[in-house]
Amino acid sequence: MSESTTHRQAIALKYDGSHAPTLTAKGDEELAEEILRIARDYEVPIYENAELVKLLARMELGESIPEELYRTIAEIIAFAWNLKGKFPEGHDPQAPMLEKDVTERGDDF
Repeated sequence: MSESTTHRQAIALKYDGSHAPTLTAKGDEELAEEILRIARDYEVPIYENAELVKLLARMELGESIPEELYRTIAEIIAFAWNLKGKFPEGHDPQAPMLEKDVTERGDDF
């Protein structure tokens, strides 16, 4: 029988809306569980992605996320905001979304 090599990690990011998100907490095992417990207590959306956590856990506390991860983190933050009913200024959540037929290949590809 082999032992499980699962290593629980968690990180927390802070985003103020005007600067790149910064790493505010990181931890393994018990500390990771505490970070997640606090997030749940404050109803902070939790996004699970072990590979992304491994990358971000290499950073120092207070450090901004690397530019290469801006788009990935922006998509996660946008999704979390939408879950909480928050939208960027000027965005009308009631406006119909534009649909594009991706079944036919056109000049856009």
